[in-house]
Amino acid sequence: MTNERSLDELVRKFTQENLNKNVDRRSFLQGAGKVAGLSLGLAIANSMGGFKVEAAPVFKEYPFTLGVASGDPLSDSVVLWTRLAPDPLNGGGMSSHIVPVQWELATDENFRNIIQRGTEHASPNLAHSVHLEVSGLKANTVYYYRFKSGNELSPVGRTKTLPAPGASVASMTFAFASCQQFEHGYYTAYKHMAKEDLDLVFHLGDYIYEYGTNEYLSPTGNVRAHRGDEIITIEDYRNRYAQYRSDEHLRAAHASFPWIVTWDDHEVENNYANVIPEKDQSVEEFIKRRAAAYQAYYEHMPLRKSSLPHDGGMQLYRDFSYGDLANFYVLDTRQYRDDQANGDGSKAHTAESLDPNRTLLGPEQEKWLLDNLGNSKSQWNVLAQQIFFAERKSGSSTAPKFSMDSWDGYPAARQHITNFVAGRDINNIIVLTGDVHASWASNLTTDYNNPESPVFGAEFVGTSITSGGDGSDVRADTEKTLSDNPHIKFFNNYRGYVRCQVTPEQWRADYRVVPFVTKPGADISTRASFVFQKNQQGLKEVATTTVPMGVQMSSEVEEDRHRAHDRAHQKQMEKKRKREAVSN
Repeated sequence: MTNERSLDELVRKFTQENLNKNVDRRSFLQGAGKVAGLSLGLAIANSMGGFKVEAAPVFKEYPFTLGVASGDPLSDSVVLWTRLAPDPLNGGGMSSHIVPVQWELATDENFRNIIQRGTEHASPNLAHSVHLEVSGLKANTVYYYRFKSGNELSPVGRTKTLPAPGASVASMTFAFASCQQFEHGYYTAYKHMAKEDLDLVFHLGDYIYEYGTNEYLSPTGNVRAHRGDEIITIEDYRNRYAQYRSDEHLRAAHASFPWIVTWDDHEVENNYANVIPEKDQSVEEFIKRRAAAYQAYYEHMPLRKSSLPHDGGMQLYRDFSYGDLANFYVLDTRQYRDDQANGDGSKAHTAESLDPNRTLLGPEQEKWLLDNLGNSKSQWNVLAQQIFFAERKSGSSTAPKFSMDSWDGYPAARQHITNFVAGRDINNIIVLTGDVHASWASNLTTDYNNPESPVFGAEFVGTSITSGGDGSDVRADTEKTLSDNPHIKFFNNYRGYVRCQVTPEQWRADYRVVPFVTKPGADISTRASFVFQKNQQGLKEVATTTVPMGVQMSSEVEEDRHRAHDRAHQKQMEKKRKREAVSN
């Protein structure tokens, strides 16, 4: 209660000092960002203080309902995660005590050779989650782990460290995924992913969705239901993560490989920008909501302590080196961006969207990225991020439109990266992307309006796990989109994930898809495989297949996704009006 009062006073003071003054927008955002960071700090400060340690916990129900996970692997360490939640959908069901949690790490899944063990403390201030950073491990090695609290034993997880920095590496295989709206379908894709032979998994955002029950509708119908209304408070977000983790296939994929995660917008709210809400919220209300959402994200992800709140937000952009084979730069395109131009949506460019000072990454993150790219000696430089990077025109040839939420809405920011890469003759850029609920493959060029411009890399956009429902092979607007954007070489509208097989000479992306998600049991297919080599020839399709039982073409177009979000917002506003009418 003290923290809550302090946060209210902090937000009120900021509002009085800034919202009624004629302050410039950048200064306002910087100030609001600091308040957001302080609010996060208040929310989790003194996580061990003020609570009694429960030495021998006794659980009425099984506490490891959310499974186990590992993440942020390095060559000598990895994060091991779990959360005690015997009543997961109702706040977790734990007491207000700190609870000891034992852990073990072994070289075999039967735990005959245990190499490390210890005890962590799960605190109420972090929803009784555990983020254990195990160190002193061997590079490029598989380990198994488990937790115990009271008399209860967790499921067994499998993890793997990275090769040593600079070590010669002949190959790696990993997968990336995004966008898993619980109501839109079953996580069958994760069932298949868990059976793959992968070194790691990247999740590129929209791990949860914030909407209330049946507010955001899939074209093929919602088949599961969110519990409750739109999530706002820390308790709301915790319960929503617990509901998503109730899916056995998602838990299996987490337990099978180390994950490297980053967020997009729905972990907080659709299309928010920095501390600017999408619609119909005061900034001070949204700052508190964002703080709650950020804390819940940390609580439920296998993140290091370095990702705890610090100086105005959460540190999610970070890098990982996979020997000398690939450097991965995990980006955060949501927390530091300027507001979407032109009122968001798909619009023609204006002076606002073309403003050379507009930022998507923020100056510090952009400098960090360019410094890393400039110093890299790796075979591949990989941007693991959220939103469409290559240009993607819609509309007509005389009046083209661009997504204001993607890199197209921040063309100057994209050009900074392009100019840097071109100026140093870097030809090994791979961009991994989520967000748009469909599969795409694009050549990255220095000038998308000139078909002869040099190719410096490729972008592989992964489809959603479930978001958008069953999908189809192509959509009504596919042919026109590919014709208007000749650098885009592939589109597909089924659900699934992307598996990447990487060697020093080539990057291969396999688009792994299921024909339906509205019922369980779908088989997995590799719809297409593309290879990129550093030879200026661009993407080459090396395999393709027809997906059994899949719809070949739908009447959908890109704008339908945005209309569905708008309809969801209208439902939210109608609920709000009804609540206000009842209270009055």
